[in-house]
Amino acid sequence: MWPLGREATTGDPAAHRFGLNDRASWWDDPPVRPGRGPHKIGWPIFAVAFVLPFLIPATRGLVVDSGPLGIRILLGVLVYAYCACYAVFPAVFGKPRRMKLWFGGVMLVLGLACALATDANPYVLLYATATLAFLFPAAWSVIFNGTAMGLLVLVLWLRGDLSEHVSDVITVVSVTSAMFFMSNLIRAIRRLELANKEIATLAVASERERVARDLHDLLGHSLTTITVKSGLARRVLESSGDIDRAVQEIREVEGLSRSALSDVRATVTEYREVSLPAEIAGARAALRAGEIEADLPHAVDNVRAELHSTFGYVLREAITNVLRHSGAKAVKVRLGRGWMEIEDNGCAEGEVTPGNGLRGLSERLAAIGGTVTTRVRPGGGWVVRAEAPEPSPDGAAVAVRAEPAGGLA
Repeated sequence: MWPLGREATTGDPAAHRFGLNDRASWWDDPPVRPGRGPHKIGWPIFAVAFVLPFLIPATRGLVVDSGPLGIRILLGVLVYAYCACYAVFPAVFGKPRRMKLWFGGVMLVLGLACALATDANPYVLLYATATLAFLFPAAWSVIFNGTAMGLLVLVLWLRGDLSEHVSDVITVVSVTSAMFFMSNLIRAIRRLELANKEIATLAVASERERVARDLHDLLGHSLTTITVKSGLARRVLESSGDIDRAVQEIREVEGLSRSALSDVRATVTEYREVSLPAEIAGARAALRAGEIEADLPHAVDNVRAELHSTFGYVLREAITNVLRHSGAKAVKVRLGRGWMEIEDNGCAEGEVTPGNGLRGLSERLAAIGGTVTTRVRPGGGWVVRAEAPEPSPDGAAVAVRAEPAGGLA
């Protein structure tokens, strides 16, 4: 069958297997949803109709038989107990495996006794073998049914009746095999249903993660810039009373607020794309408002086109961290064909613990085979470097999604 589910994330082709080519599927049954399987009330009614072709002749034979009464009563108990097992087996579906094995073993013994002790046709054993094919996992079904068929053939051979019933035995084996594969097809479908439910759950979780991370991207940067610009406007009014400059800063705050609201709406509908040139322009404005000297590139032509969106996220997160935490007076950004480096002269010294934003960046870069590294700059400050692999030699470009499933939550 087909590997699904975790294979998509782990790369392990054996992560999910649903057919008989997986050892686990031979020994374990998938969980059964309540209400699935033979109906516990309706099935006995149909079972009676199925066993009547065997039960009526067997009963008639026991009544007219001139043998000892005790033996006939014992055979009658075997016959009716066997038929009762066939009628009630759906009640055993949800029971522990030990109980199933005991039930199946008893039913097979009764079936063999009915087929051999009453000189009935070997077809009688089908009630047990077909039942066990659906009741047991594949391996146990093969063990029990194979043993029963072997014993049947052995006894018929010892009695000299094998040549007379060879075609019947072949038919029993063929029908039992058909039931075996049908039951395992049903199990494969049940496993696929469970895998689909798991995939749906993971898809919902992934979408929630995407929205949370993208909102972090948008609101974290935008609100930081708005805070810086609002503080600048307040300081201008308090220090110099330059109303015109303060009004200009407030207008930019209003524009940023509208832009952030628009981006939030677009993020929820998954239509927003991050542009590296736009992020550079936004970083320039945010650093200027924070009175931080910005050494930023004026063009991004030297960066591979498929990396613009990913590097835009890197730049946004790095500049947001500079504005929030660094206390830097200058920031330098450098770009290459497959790399970006952001350096500040802030107060970071020693080891810096990465936050949610940097973990999100690592996930974005990992999705395209790239990496994000950070280090402390000699003399104080922090350096963030993102690198992405070159396209493969055959010319196939690295697949980069404009909107990864995750972001920077």
